Amino acid sequence: MNPSVSLINHPCTLCCKATSMWCSRCQNAWYCSPEHLNNDWPRHRRECTPANPAQQYNMIATPPPAKPQIITVSAIFFAPEEDRPRIITVNCQPPQTPPQGICPAPIVQDYFPGGQANSVVLTQGLNGEPLRFPLHLWYSPISLSSGSPINRAIFRITSGAAAKPWCGPVIVLKFNGSRRQGYSDAGSNDLPALSAYFLAYK
Repeated sequence: MNPSVSLINHPCTLCCKATSMWCSRCQNAWYCSPEHLNNDWPRHRRECTPANPAQQYNMIATPPPAKPQIITVSAIFFAPEEDRPRIITVNCQPPQTPPQGICPAPIVQDYFPGGQANSVVLTQGLNGEPLRFPLHLWYSPISLSSGSPINRAIFRITSGAAAKPWCGPVIVLKFNGSRRQGYSDAGSNDLPALSAYFLAYK
């Protein structure tokens, strides 16, 4: 665990050495080692009230639980009223308990009407070549079905040759590998694969 600076500066209740570990039962007393918690237990037990009375606690000095950090990545944004796509920063929420292989969830709802967004994963690029870094395309199902104005940025990168016009906003994130366990920064070099997808979409 990487404790934050504010946590590392708590003094051990017994020796005042800087520490990032606390009593796992009350989460109010700081100790630099399990031995110091055990040595202080005769005194500390009188003030040690469980932080969560419903849980049973083993009395050990533990680091406080780490809060998942928001991850930011660059994404391509096709705004319906703009002539060109642009790069935006998208926040991604990691899973609460970090199991291996679970991709962070992009926070993109604010870009879409009614907060509704669907997604599709593009695994093939130009001429059906497999993409080493698949693209995660988010779109508005409401805009696609409601006859909203045509997305000008998509119209422009396809030179108006798409069989079916796209409506509403589109955000594209780039996976960091074929296993799709996280995101890397998307950029203009991803536009040819996207153009091919929009052209083939029916």
